Amino acid sequence: MRRINLEQDIKPLSEFRAGTSNFIRQVNETHRPLLITQRGKGVAVLLDVSEYESMRERLEILEDITLAESQLSAGGGIDFETAKSKLLERLRT
Repeated sequence: MRRINLEQDIKPLSEFRAGTSNFIRQVNETHRPLLITQRGKGVAVLLDVSEYESMRERLEILEDITLAESQLSAGGGIDFETAKSKLLERLRT
C-alpha cells in the first residue's frame, strides 16, 4: 500500500461528506488511503478495493506463517523428506 500524503490524504469528515465522489476518485487513482478525521482525530480510512484485497492477502500469509512457527515450536511438523514423499504421493493419485 502506498504511504499517505499528509497534505492530500487527511480530510475532515465534513469535507469528505461534501466531496465524497472526488475523494473516492482520488483513492482509486492514487491507490493511497484517505484518512478521515472528526474533531481532529482519525476515525476512518478509505481504501481502494484492490489495495484492500492485497493487504488482506498479505495479512493471511503472515497469519499462516505465525501459526506454522507456533506449531513447530510446540513440536509439530515433519521433516523435509517425509513432507516431500507425502506430497509426491498425493500428486500421483
